[in-house]
Amino acid sequence: MRSPLLDTPGAVAAETPDDTVAAHYGRLYAEQHALAAGEALVDRSNREVVQISGPDRLSWLNDLSSQKLDTLAPGTPTQTLLLDAQGRLEHHLTLVDDGQSVWAHVEPGTSAALVAFLEKMRFMLRVEVADVTAAYAVVTVLAPGAGDGAARPAPEGVIAIGGDLLVPRERLGGFAEELGLSLAGLWAYEALRIEAHMPRAGFETDHKTIPHEVGWIGSAVHLAKGCYRGQETVARVHNLGHPPRRLVFLHLDGSVDTLPHHGAPVTLGVGSPREGDPEAAVEGSAEPGQVGFVGSSARHHELGPIALAVVKRTVPVDISLLAGGVAAGQEVIVPPDAGRNVTIDPSLRRRIR
Repeated sequence: MRSPLLDTPGAVAAETPDDTVAAHYGRLYAEQHALAAGEALVDRSNREVVQISGPDRLSWLNDLSSQKLDTLAPGTPTQTLLLDAQGRLEHHLTLVDDGQSVWAHVEPGTSAALVAFLEKMRFMLRVEVADVTAAYAVVTVLAPGAGDGAARPAPEGVIAIGGDLLVPRERLGGFAEELGLSLAGLWAYEALRIEAHMPRAGFETDHKTIPHEVGWIGSAVHLAKGCYRGQETVARVHNLGHPPRRLVFLHLDGSVDTLPHHGAPVTLGVGSPREGDPEAAVEGSAEPGQVGFVGSSARHHELGPIALAVVKRTVPVDISLLAGGVAAGQEVIVPPDAGRNVTIDPSLRRRIR
């Protein structure tokens, strides 16, 4: 569903799966500054929206997903995951309950599969599931990592999920002006998301991803709640083992003109102790010496070129890497000893100043 904000002078469309919204409006770094300062709105209307109503909705979702939702207070934003039986990611939901319905937004192109799964799991419970993407658009008015406490009150007819707002689609074209905000493109949002060490489903995840690998323990997984599909894997890794991979933040070589694309191979850097060691490579990789892949990359207004990547847990934290051939220094997000009751230090997550 093409956004009307793409008709804004200077708007340039983003790439798939975000090609129906603007990557930028011609002021790349100024848009990042404005978003970080809480003075801009990002059009994320390509994300899809699901509404779940009925008196059993919270206890039902609590039984199906990774977050503790049966006691969720109205107006409290949270995240949850739907996993397969092996504990691998299927859906990541950002949601809120308004006292009558749960409102969730998900990645572009995923709501149909999510709704189909939820419909299959209704049984005799008092719940109703609807895809309301045609009626509501997602916009963001708070920089990733800034904390939901800084979120502004939602205007009438708008649902707030932390720094995200679900806006009636007929208001999308003039909504930034209605709030007195400038427009920032998705590139600004992505640069600040990467800075904040926040993974995105489909970018920092693949068909093998388990929650520990990308740091969703705590933010999207409650370790003390009851059973749900995939919980055995989560509990086993947390109590007994380590995830096979870990999320890392990369400072990229600023002298290179191009950014590594999503899926670009991560290999050991020149001069690394195990450079070229075939035993260090990801099993089944077509790239010699590959130890991971690039999830997202961006040019940050202060940090320069940056990226998130997923690498093998055993890659030493103090060696340089190559991300799509670009030299990169590591910053730990998920530590190599994650699991076995080791939690991620919250100070490792960046906060927007």
